[in-house]
Amino acid sequence: MTAIRLARFLARAGVTSRRGAAELVAAGRVTVNGAPPSGPGDPVEPGRDEVALDGRVIEITPTTWMVLNKPPGYVTSRCGTDRSPSIFALLDAAPPALVAVGRLDVYSEGLLLFTTDGEAANRLMHPRWQVPRTYRVLVTGRVGKEEAAALARGVPLEDGIVRPSSWRFVPDRRGGELELVLREGRTRVVRRLAAALGLGVRRLVRTAYGPVGLGSLGSGESRVLGGRELADLYEAIGLPSSLPY
Repeated sequence: MTAIRLARFLARAGVTSRRGAAELVAAGRVTVNGAPPSGPGDPVEPGRDEVALDGRVIEITPTTWMVLNKPPGYVTSRCGTDRSPSIFALLDAAPPALVAVGRLDVYSEGLLLFTTDGEAANRLMHPRWQVPRTYRVLVTGRVGKEEAAALARGVPLEDGIVRPSSWRFVPDRRGGELELVLREGRTRVVRRLAAALGLGVRRLVRTAYGPVGLGSLGSGESRVLGGRELADLYEAIGLPSSLPY
């Protein structure tokens, strides 16, 4: 197995954050193979080294990553309603610790990432890491010179300016298709951006999150994430990719 830092081990085991791990180690509450570690950066090999907190052995399970093509009508939270069931109902045998990376509103569709790695999920959503999200938006109305200038300089919303890192508009008889790449996530940000431009949203689909794309995944279908995609995902947020943990 690949060795990881003790702080990451404790965070993956769900007992503390990586920052809190330093406090636990300093307080003498953590042992590795029966001895106190020198610090939270000590290497630990999951499945081989015995890590204990207050004398109780703790373990972590292999990390799970999944990709789902969300259909409209589902909520991203675990608690659904009669009208809007939970998206987790579409994931077979999902581990209890599985969390969604960001959200899509009930009417939106497309790529959702799920993981048991809370630290990686937080980094993927945090503005610091600038992980791109790609959206395909079918709109009523057109992107003319005025709208294009607004997209270039940034569109002011009530919670700050949104400036796509790239965009493309293809007109059609009902309006057109606007493809946007944003490097941040805010509540209903794409719909609010469209409204600020005077565009109506007919359909909103997230087609990619970082290096992970929908590909041929059908609506409501999911798959386990692995291989090159997973390595690229961890690289994008500055974490080691040589994980089973």
